[in-house]
Amino acid sequence: MQITNPIIPTKPQVVSVNASRELDLKAICIFAAIGFFLDEDTYWTDKKILLPSAIYQLDSEGKLQESKPYFNWHYSPRKISFNDALEEFTNLFETIIKEQVDGKKVILPLSGGLDSRSQAVALKHINADVFAYSYDFENGYPETKVAKQMSDICEFDYKSYKIKKGYLWNILDELVKLSKCQSDLTSPRQMAIASEFSKMGDVFSLGHWGDVLFDSYNSEELAHNKQVEFLSNKLLKRGGLDFATSLWQEWQLDGDFKSYFSERISKALNTINIEDTNARLRAFKSKYWAPRWTSVNLSIFENAKPITLPYYDNRMCEFICSIPEDYLKDRQLQIAYIKKRNPELAKLVWQDKRPYNLYNYTTPSRLKTLTYKVANKLKRTALKLSGEQYIQRNWELQFLGDDNRKRLEFALKDSKLSDIVPKAFYNNYLNDFYEKDALKNAHAVNMLLTLAKFNQHFNNG
Repeated sequence: MQITNPIIPTKPQVVSVNASRELDLKAICIFAAIGFFLDEDTYWTDKKILLPSAIYQLDSEGKLQESKPYFNWHYSPRKISFNDALEEFTNLFETIIKEQVDGKKVILPLSGGLDSRSQAVALKHINADVFAYSYDFENGYPETKVAKQMSDICEFDYKSYKIKKGYLWNILDELVKLSKCQSDLTSPRQMAIASEFSKMGDVFSLGHWGDVLFDSYNSEELAHNKQVEFLSNKLLKRGGLDFATSLWQEWQLDGDFKSYFSERISKALNTINIEDTNARLRAFKSKYWAPRWTSVNLSIFENAKPITLPYYDNRMCEFICSIPEDYLKDRQLQIAYIKKRNPELAKLVWQDKRPYNLYNYTTPSRLKTLTYKVANKLKRTALKLSGEQYIQRNWELQFLGDDNRKRLEFALKDSKLSDIVPKAFYNNYLNDFYEKDALKNAHAVNMLLTLAKFNQHFNNG
């Protein structure tokens, strides 16, 4: 059997290799540190993930026989004007979207960012039939406000949703089956409304990865070891290094976790033959981060309706490799595209730069910034006085509070997490989360829940 893997795959392809069947504890430590598996790793030593942009041959039993890459990330900037690059992007982007959704009712998740906004622009331009939706956290930033304004301008059907406190416990096992515990279980907040998806339309148009392809790190030229350090800092979750180190020591693995992690990042980065630092970092993220983190929870959408991702398209990846880095930094192409095609959408607040829009974010007013911050502070204070908390992260809705604590503790016990780590080990993190510093320990608790559900559903030897 032959499998051709896209440049950015939408789902992991698992194959068997000739190795003994046992937990890959070193791989799990990296998973615990960064929230996704690196490279071809899985929970098991005899199971691997097919890497992107290659053609694979499998035998009749599904075991990997050989592979051959058909694409390598590169940086080959053409001598092209910004306006010509914008024209090429416009034509390519709209062509891809039209091919993906032509004649179908499109389901469009909207946010206050640029990726879904650029899709809204393209879908409006090609006169697509669109149902748009958005959601925000209960007692959180009203992200749905801008999404509603965008839908009104584009004349899309629209509905907003609230991500409620404690929704996770009612859908946890269903989410586990979809994600197979290859990412943490609180990040995919779309699971809270997954039961609504089948009513919305025929096909999803998802904006994942546009923010990486069409931006730059604005970094100076860095030596290889500095790039490894930069990526390590980007990848490691808050408290992730300490948590993974604790697991490494608990399992009595050889060496030390930090050195092993750096070696793995260095080895992966060495597969990318690009001199320009920014282009190389983007290529690393697209090759190793997107397929193992961003793509994992696409299964939640795909479980309801087919998915399309214009920024995942092979042609878009190839296009990016040919565009000068100066045109990519600061989201210039996406911003220029939105301004050109739909100036009204460009006038709406850009979530990452609020309270500013795509026309005035480069010239902020001290008074306007201060006014926004004061108003935001007053809202948070009012919530606190009413006994509520301003929510910024999904885990706050799912873990904080007495009822959530009981549900979490039951899940860890019921899933027999003690098969993997001692009860005293995970109780220390629970106590530190609830009694000392929730923010510092949130990632560790998140990963403990993920490991617990993995043990319950998949750790059958």
